[in-house]
Amino acid sequence: MNILIVGPSWVGDMVMAQTLFQCLKARHPDCEIDVLAPEWSRPILERMPEVRQALSFPLGHGVLDIAARRKIGKSLAGRYDQAILLPNSLKSALVPWFAGIPKRTGWKGEMRYGLLNDIRSLDKERYPLMIERFMALAHEPDAELPRPYPRPTLQIDPASRDAALAKFGLDLDRPVLALCPGAEFGEAKRWPAEHYAKVAELKIRAGWQVWLFGSKNDHPGGEDIRMRLIPGLREEAVNLAGETSLAEAIDLMSCAGAVVSNDSGLMHVAAALARPLVAVYGSTSPQFTPPLAERVEIVRLGLECSPCFDRTCRFGHYNCLRELRPRPVIEALDRLVPDPLDLVEIH
Repeated sequence: MNILIVGPSWVGDMVMAQTLFQCLKARHPDCEIDVLAPEWSRPILERMPEVRQALSFPLGHGVLDIAARRKIGKSLAGRYDQAILLPNSLKSALVPWFAGIPKRTGWKGEMRYGLLNDIRSLDKERYPLMIERFMALAHEPDAELPRPYPRPTLQIDPASRDAALAKFGLDLDRPVLALCPGAEFGEAKRWPAEHYAKVAELKIRAGWQVWLFGSKNDHPGGEDIRMRLIPGLREEAVNLAGETSLAEAIDLMSCAGAVVSNDSGLMHVAAALARPLVAVYGSTSPQFTPPLAERVEIVRLGLECSPCFDRTCRFGHYNCLRELRPRPVIEALDRLVPDPLDLVEIH
């Protein structure tokens, strides 16, 4: 049985999509799973043992281009028994339809009648979590989901990891605190730089080194955090944001003794790497897309105005993040990792 997954367009969603792949393999151990998704997602998919092949989708997010979708669909004709669509858009259903895949499964979404022939109506109360909405597509309608839920697990190649360490001149003589201060969603997900800097300062004084992760857009924010550290401590913080590929970021984060992250794609990467994780929430909620790992602490204020899920604060104060002080994050880190000396040999 060959299954084509039309994958999501965000890092965190792609990590969480592994729960669907795990459910499919549990139901159909001999099935082969290919994922059609943006090229950036390849490093994530290549670290998922359930995925046979990552198929690069060349169109940008939101681009219709029916002719291109038809060409891609025709190139996939005759190769798959089922397609499962994770995006809810109409345009995401075009490639499987053009490919003539016999069974095309997905949520109702944007009026996709005809394009899908195994169309499901989403009960948000029954499936409040995103992973539940993904996993349900591996099963018959109204089937009970297996318990306990599977957790995303990214596999690391030691040679690839060591090559990344060598490329950036990093060593593991001290425990590594990974900080992920960015969020593509917007300002309402970003814990302030001064708070991250205080966490970095306290952990460096306790014997840690700090690596900052993120995209090119996050590099200035990483530098802001570094420059808030005094000389002597600043040199113990390395700003990798925008310097690494996603593959290198994943491999290097696997070395971390602990991670502090906003609600972002890298938060889900850290969880899938089973790193001790403190997740900072502001405008969003862990009730929909929580990090899926055992050693996780959620830190949030839970103000009356949050979660609002807005990209920018409608009141302009961002108090859900600004008033969340460093101390609760430090205390959460200490609960997760009480003795940094135990982490020096982590690889």
